[in-house]
Amino acid sequence: METSKVKIGIIICHRYHTCAGGKCFRSFFNREGAFETYKNQDAEIAAYTTCGGCPGGNIEYAPEEMKKNGVTHIHFATGLLVGYPPCPYLEYFSKFIPEKYGMKVVFGTHPMPEKYFKTHSKLNTWDSKFFQEAILPSLADEQLRLKYD
Repeated sequence: METSKVKIGIIICHRYHTCAGGKCFRSFFNREGAFETYKNQDAEIAAYTTCGGCPGGNIEYAPEEMKKNGVTHIHFATGLLVGYPPCPYLEYFSKFIPEKYGMKVVFGTHPMPEKYFKTHSKLNTWDSKFFQEAILPSLADEQLRLKYD
């Protein structure tokens, strides 16, 4: 059975708008973190942008442009999960994008850095059912998290 190429669009938090994407691209190349799911698939990163700043105005338009360029999967960058505070709009966005654009939403990109994992664990940031599920793709193990500190 032939599978088609997965085209990925990454949306980052606007507070990190100067980020060059180094951790995201490294983890994609190594198929680590949330990109591990593509380890046996033909995949490429085809788009990269910010949310546009709170409350995420670019979320309304960026997926449409990405879809026109073949993007099938939107990854919300790990920074949206581990920033202080994590994005309060993620749950809404994860419903909006599939409904409006028919695209798959994945939480996370690179493995979360250990320093963020420790602090958020102490703060109980991710105690909700939503965040418990959302952090799973980028959670990784301690050894890998330390590589992304």
